[in-house]
Amino acid sequence: MSRKIISFQIPKSNKEFVRFQVDSGKYFYEKLHQHPQWQLTWIKEGKGQLMVGDYLGRFDPGDMFLFTSNMPHVFRSDAEYFEPSSSVRSLGYSLYFDFEVLKSNLLEVEEFKVLQQWILQTKGCYAVKGKTLNNIIGKLTDFGKIEGLEKFLIATQILWELQFNKDLKLLNKTTSHKDYTESEGKRLGKVMAFILSQSQNPLSLKEVSEVAHLSKEAFCRFFKERTGKTFTEFLTQVRIHQACQLLQDSDLSISQIAFQCGFQNLSYFNRAFKKLQGITPKAYRGRLFLTFSTKSGN
Repeated sequence: MSRKIISFQIPKSNKEFVRFQVDSGKYFYEKLHQHPQWQLTWIKEGKGQLMVGDYLGRFDPGDMFLFTSNMPHVFRSDAEYFEPSSSVRSLGYSLYFDFEVLKSNLLEVEEFKVLQQWILQTKGCYAVKGKTLNNIIGKLTDFGKIEGLEKFLIATQILWELQFNKDLKLLNKTTSHKDYTESEGKRLGKVMAFILSQSQNPLSLKEVSEVAHLSKEAFCRFFKERTGKTFTEFLTQVRIHQACQLLQDSDLSISQIAFQCGFQNLSYFNRAFKKLQGITPKAYRGRLFLTFSTKSGN
């Protein structure tokens, strides 16, 4: 039986290989979605939580990510971006590569064989680092001004740069996933939005199951199959990421941060933080302070 995939329609013609898009506003598109095109996104302004497949992490200004086809993803901006009185803004530059346009033509050409092999072998979400990141930023900033053959050539140059995997960091633990049906995608998106917006409050499995309109047992199976995590694991990870942000951006004490992020027990917060980050919250803040001091001294 065919499965209808939740899709996000990229505004492009069926014969267009690459589409450049600027996302500018208070916050980024907040629905979990997927599309057949590969996506390369540079975050110029804005910060929040990024979910792609089984990966959950932070995005900040200067970050760049590459998603291969049909990877369910969402850039969920932090809560301050949804506040009407807030002056913060979000700005992202994206390229969407449609390899289906090339399949029966250019990808069969001898010179494109290496690119075709890379496309077939590459799957998941990657953070783009190093020289590749800097080189691509230079090309992205002016991409909207070019067209025709120059546009195609710059796009292929960017893909050539991305093939150097030393500058690509795979973020997913596993890249095998089932395509979501439209109803599954909407349900998971609704659950994610609820968890991310309410994570600072006590959250029970019963509450989240009711948001998904499932029994607790059915919800646990549904959530684990589609995220690779239990509800408790996911919620803890969200809270730890928020704690990292507060350790960096605020002068709150560690106990204040723990309770503000939804932890009711300080010792449990310290254990969970060390398990996910590899160091204690105190050491994490100390490392941030040392890094800032070193940069300020230069």
